[in-house]
Amino acid sequence: MENNYAIIMAGGIGSRFWPMSTPQKPKQFLDILGLGKTLLQMTFERLERIAPKENIYIVTNAGYADIVAEQLPQISRSQILTEPKRKNTAPCIAYAASKIYNLNPNAVLTIAPSDHLILKEDRFAENIRIAIQQAEEKNSLVTLGIKPTRPDTGYGYIEFQNTDDLIGGHIKEVKHFREKPDKELAEIFLRSGNYYWNSGIFIWKAETILNALRKFVPKLHELFSVDRGFYNTEKEQESINECFELCEDISIDYAVMENAKNVDVVLANFDWSDLGTWGSLYTHIPKDFNANAVVGSNVHMINSSNCIVNLPADKLALIEGLDNHIVVESDNMLMILNKSDEQNLKKYVVELEEKSPSFFQK
Repeated sequence: MENNYAIIMAGGIGSRFWPMSTPQKPKQFLDILGLGKTLLQMTFERLERIAPKENIYIVTNAGYADIVAEQLPQISRSQILTEPKRKNTAPCIAYAASKIYNLNPNAVLTIAPSDHLILKEDRFAENIRIAIQQAEEKNSLVTLGIKPTRPDTGYGYIEFQNTDDLIGGHIKEVKHFREKPDKELAEIFLRSGNYYWNSGIFIWKAETILNALRKFVPKLHELFSVDRGFYNTEKEQESINECFELCEDISIDYAVMENAKNVDVVLANFDWSDLGTWGSLYTHIPKDFNANAVVGSNVHMINSSNCIVNLPADKLALIEGLDNHIVVESDNMLMILNKSDEQNLKKYVVELEEKSPSFFQK
């Protein structure tokens, strides 16, 4: 496994999980599920199945470096790569891939977001091993595709070549990446059978992705990869800060995946959620007999149903007469929101920050 590396992207602010997730401590650093581990810690443990712990790197915002070090004491500070500002996933990957290639030109990288929930982790590890083999043997850019269970408009989709043998672990050649569709198009994708959700998990050789960056986004490649002399030296952070000031804000999907021809997808056969919203969390929490998903030791639900409730363990709460609502309290901030209105949460939080800025400046 010495050539296996993992890159965990942990720089997001998780605004759709307010009030638990805040810019000061976003969701990847929280125990959202009440399991005693943060999402970042769970992601790290999952990736230890495929890469030695010394080969796992965390890319995060500079303001979160101390939180990462606190939550992952088993790694060295040199494994925490910091971005001075958020510029989306392509610069993040260009930085990490260039640094690791400078250490090991034979490196194979698994790129994973820090805030996914993945069950059946043995299957996850097996899918990644299949993807690694494909990336090594075929010089492919490999992603994991998730079989859609509903016509979701919140995910991008992967269109692959045929629908023969849609068995977990099988590899398909990617035809197109599709942006988030409207409801009608999402229903067509679901019926067709050869459209899977884009998980945002990628596997490739460091050399392969750097070649792709050079071909499709040469300016970005030039910033991070042409002069590698500063990597793994005292000048690295200063040089990277300059790179991020100059680079464009672009996702790896736009920069590479939608343009490349050597793209394959492994059909995943594990349970997956990107935990993008409180609603996405609902299916992963045990329910009471009225379909309430409750995290909290002293929460009493009366004549309430289909709710998501997340309250501190020391909070005694009586909730009566609510249906289809989200109730969350964290750090003296309380949200009671209809689940059907969750798509407006980001807008509401912006309005709250304008009206009550003191709660957002802690």
